[in-house]
Amino acid sequence: ARFAKPLDEDLIRRLARSHEVLVTVEEGAVGGFASHVLHFLAHEGLLESGLKVRPLVLPDVFADHAKPEKMYADAGLDAAGIVHTVFTALGQAVRAQRA
Repeated sequence: ARFAKPLDEDLIRRLARSHEVLVTVEEGAVGGFASHVLHFLAHEGLLESGLKVRPLVLPDVFADHAKPEKMYADAGLDAAGIVHTVFTALGQAVRAQRA
């Protein structure tokens, strides 16, 4: 999604119905885009068919200052972290470790 609100409800419905895992990635903390998506999924009944949702956000901690790339990697928001999250959600932890 390019923006948090208004939600692209049609896109979220299509993704939820055609994928096993739905990952949201945002540079904010808990309570942002992922919360809106989860609220929508719950009210639409789209979490009742086994959809695995993994919201990725920056941790709610005081973090040491570093380059953004390092902070994203530490939070699992870089490409490797996202791939790891997907494979782990799919129960493929061994593959996730190699990614």
